[in-house]
Amino acid sequence: MSTWLQILFWSCAVLLAYVQLGYPLLLAALARLRRARPHAVPAPADATPAVSLIVAAYDEGAVIAAKVANALALDYPRERLQVIVASDGSADGTVAEARHAGADLVLDLPRGGKIRAQDAAVAQAAGDVLAFSDANSSWEPGAMRTLVAAFADPAVGYACGQVRFVNDGGTNQEGLYWRYEMALRSLESRLLSVTAGNGAIYATRREAYIHVDPVMGHDLSFPFNMVKRGWRAVYVAQARATEKMVPSIEGEFARKRRMMSHAWPIVLRGGLLSPRGYPPLYALMIVSHRVLRYAAPFVHVVLLAVSAALIGESPLYAVAFALQLALLAAALLAGALPLRPLLVARYYVWTTASVAAGLWDHLRDGTPAAWQPVKETR
Repeated sequence: MSTWLQILFWSCAVLLAYVQLGYPLLLAALARLRRARPHAVPAPADATPAVSLIVAAYDEGAVIAAKVANALALDYPRERLQVIVASDGSADGTVAEARHAGADLVLDLPRGGKIRAQDAAVAQAAGDVLAFSDANSSWEPGAMRTLVAAFADPAVGYACGQVRFVNDGGTNQEGLYWRYEMALRSLESRLLSVTAGNGAIYATRREAYIHVDPVMGHDLSFPFNMVKRGWRAVYVAQARATEKMVPSIEGEFARKRRMMSHAWPIVLRGGLLSPRGYPPLYALMIVSHRVLRYAAPFVHVVLLAVSAALIGESPLYAVAFALQLALLAAALLAGALPLRPLLVARYYVWTTASVAAGLWDHLRDGTPAAWQPVKETR
């Protein structure tokens, strides 16, 4: 029995080390060993395809005018840019604010969820490229030109830009994690394709757009489905947007819990786990960056239990058990003593737990198509 517990202990320890450290090191090594593909093929200066910028909004009256103004101020030919606001049953003046701000098309839709609002906007969009953004994100002036330049490569079907989170004054450590995530995304893109995007700044070719289940967001479902259909999904770091951060770690836990309740349907029944259509390297990326990452909270629980069971076998297991308890204690202590190392520990524990909480929500109650904006980020 002890032998099997030791095997289980080392399996869990190696998996967690690989997910957090081994996978980034592997990507970096592969990028050095092989000629990595560029983020995007540069386009001629006058390559400005017709673009429809779509913003799905639910009760975004407080920020939608600023979002439309930001879109209209982009360094992109006005006659080649269509700004569409798709209101998902808003009852707070979002529609009137968007029209007054100068959006080219404002759709006043019944409540059906973000995905169906985006689908409705795509059906009426005039652009050859379909760009998407959140109502509370702000694009840098040159972001659209930089983002659509990715489509000069005929193999690219999807491109996401870089979102930077602002308002670091609270306890949330999302900015630190996001820099780590963007480094991984950059390496994945250079080697082949990214495994996930973000809602703040991304685009697809019109012919590559996919209609997905309304509970499955574009951020996770688009990249791997693009790859299955023969496209590349790339990350364009120079196309930048900013978005207000949830100030507290507790708020970040709630946000990620909601996001994971939408991600788990993609994992369990949305095709992410099916290897059909994946090149071998991309299959490794999906397993490493997505499957094992989402398994991490359960691996942590098993590792803690096995470490406790093996304490008497060797001082090594006693140290491992103590280190895990120290991580949990640091996360608890951060509430009273907000020092950076403790806050990082709290962030890691809470966000890892959010993955399991999102699965619990999905299995217990299902995942609704509709969503509520996080007020602290508006």
